[in-house]
Amino acid sequence: MTGPVVVGLDGSPASVTAAWWAAREAADRRLPVLLLHSWTTQPLDLPIPQEAHTKRRYGRDVLRGTATELLDRHPGLALTTELVSEPAAQALLERAGDASMLVLGSRGQGSVASFLLGTISLHVLGLAPCPAVAVRAGDPAVATGEEHPAAVDHHEVVVGLESTGPAAEPLLEFAFGAAEPRGARVRVVRALPLSALFTEADEDFGTAERARLTGALLPWREKFPDTPVVEYVTTGPAAQVLLSASAHSSLTVVGRRRHPSHLTWKLGPVAHAVLHHLACPVAVVPHD
Repeated sequence: MTGPVVVGLDGSPASVTAAWWAAREAADRRLPVLLLHSWTTQPLDLPIPQEAHTKRRYGRDVLRGTATELLDRHPGLALTTELVSEPAAQALLERAGDASMLVLGSRGQGSVASFLLGTISLHVLGLAPCPAVAVRAGDPAVATGEEHPAAVDHHEVVVGLESTGPAAEPLLEFAFGAAEPRGARVRVVRALPLSALFTEADEDFGTAERARLTGALLPWREKFPDTPVVEYVTTGPAAQVLLSASAHSSLTVVGRRRHPSHLTWKLGPVAHAVLHHLACPVAVVPHD
């Protein structure tokens, strides 16, 4: 990864929390940050005669204020800002080709760990050619930093794998790259079908799948020798298994298949489940 961490910033508390997370991630990975604000896509109700002028001024103020705060937190951070007129989703996707990742904010809902994802976020998460991360507003681990007592119990990067083949590689790369600078362990989760409980053939299948996972992780253990790894293979619905395994996660990584058309996007049921029900940031990583 060498491209910038691109943050969609609209001035809402959710987007500011996302910028905090992105700045730390960029500092850990030694990447630049680009704060992007679309003045035509804002959560504001402004008087029509003054709309364009006021929205542009608001956008400049949001970018300037957030940039100052991030540089106070991370003095060595390479940071740029961009005020654009394109719709937010279009602007983010246009810059995704050169980005290491996109970062978006998502509003939290009361005391329940639940994401409220708008059409812009879903569109970007489903189409971005790079990893895209949704960060929940008010996440205490993001606001205070991983070293804070509020984050002590959330010191894992969890990655859910649909298979142990080539499609797993970009997910594991992202997960290990995030865990190493945090000093966090990686929990690799594989959910096997419930039928694996019932017959001898299915038992052999489960044993073989565990062996395949161990083999797939060998090069990553060698590349990241100081990063603890937990292999978690169990039976059950994939979404339910991953949600349970992510109870103490500081980041959960899921995959989605790339689509041949930039007009077609789809997030699978597991990605939808973790995006809507986990309190921690969720990274959606595209794969072939």
